[in-house]
Amino acid sequence: MTSATSEGVRMSHIRWLMVILAFVVAAVSYLDRNNISIAAPVIKEAFALSDRELGLLFSAFVLGYAVTQPIAGRLADRFGPYITIAVGLVWWSVLTVATAMVPPTLPQAFVTLLTVRFILGIGEAVIFPASNRLVASWIPSKERGFANGLIFAGVGVGAGIAPPLITTIMLSHSWMVAFYVSAAIGLAVLVIWLMLARNEPSKHAMVNAAELAHIKAGLPAAPAQVKRKVAPWSAVILNKNVALLTLAYFCFGYVAYIFFTWFFVYLASVRGLDLKASGMYAILPFAAMAIASPASGWISDRLTQRFGGRIGRCGPAAIGMLLTAVFVALAMQVEDARLAAAVLALGSGSLYLSQSAFWTLSADIGKESAGSVSGVMNMGNQIGGFTVAAVTPILAESFGWTGSFMFAAAAALVGGITWFFINPNDTLKYKGAEA
Repeated sequence: MTSATSEGVRMSHIRWLMVILAFVVAAVSYLDRNNISIAAPVIKEAFALSDRELGLLFSAFVLGYAVTQPIAGRLADRFGPYITIAVGLVWWSVLTVATAMVPPTLPQAFVTLLTVRFILGIGEAVIFPASNRLVASWIPSKERGFANGLIFAGVGVGAGIAPPLITTIMLSHSWMVAFYVSAAIGLAVLVIWLMLARNEPSKHAMVNAAELAHIKAGLPAAPAQVKRKVAPWSAVILNKNVALLTLAYFCFGYVAYIFFTWFFVYLASVRGLDLKASGMYAILPFAAMAIASPASGWISDRLTQRFGGRIGRCGPAAIGMLLTAVFVALAMQVEDARLAAAVLALGSGSLYLSQSAFWTLSADIGKESAGSVSGVMNMGNQIGGFTVAAVTPILAESFGWTGSFMFAAAAALVGGITWFFINPNDTLKYKGAEA
């Protein structure tokens, strides 16, 4: 992975290998978290669960994920992404196996499932704050939109692989075997991560001097007096733009998690598609995410270089979330199940036009505290996910499934408007933070 520089020295591109590794880890994490929504109809029958109990099961994971986000970000800042992600891979692989090992006949089986899923969420919490810490160390600012876009394409790939993979294994074996396969994939990726990943470019044997110089030249300037000092929590939590990012990401999470939790159930139970057809059409939103995320990151980088962060970062994010509101609302007016799935896929793709902007700005604002900033921000995302996972069946009972999705459209609208108030050039302010 090398290319020639203007001086004739061939520059390595190991920073993109790190991005690809983070992409793969993201894909595995979403396979392991999304498999339960694909197996939900079978699990619901095996454990005799109501829709509300199923919603609580979805929410247990997201709650564990949400409450651990700030801690996960701080761990990534303190110990680096290498160890943090490695521990996470082991953790969520073991808990994925544990989910499948809970017997329906066990007394308090539902409570046991809730506990296992909650602990799984705690383990998965490290993935994106640690990935953001990796980006902050490895990727020059002008390349971060595309890098984050690629990483979050892993969300779409992992969640998109889940429907056909899990349904195929379920049809030929069982949902438990599908979970064992998911865990085995995670452990295989762990081996690759340990072999190839490193915390910083200067610690990686495959990074040559030309690439190291390129990376260092493109990183935001760090104050000499406080090199590698992690910002206090007060500077993170009280920052206006961190708060606005968190609010917008709450709205993002509310919409995204309706796809990660209830979309498959919606296609099968509400729209009447069989297991095989549901598995096929459930791919569409995640394929759209996988395409939109890197494409928007690439566009965002170029717009930022030409017009600055207001247009380059905030513009695509605002437009994407506003379009999501339109597409989700429109899908509820479509009678054909397959066409509705396609329109909803446009909504999920539009949503992910904003994804790279969240993580690029949190890295730029946080600098050496990128893990902490992104952890707080992502807690908002996961609280949105927890909320939609739990309240969707309640809203469906009161307003119908159309009403549930219209609430998601409203959340996307609020998130899009919030982007108009975010300052992309802000940085954390605290004692010693200025040179």
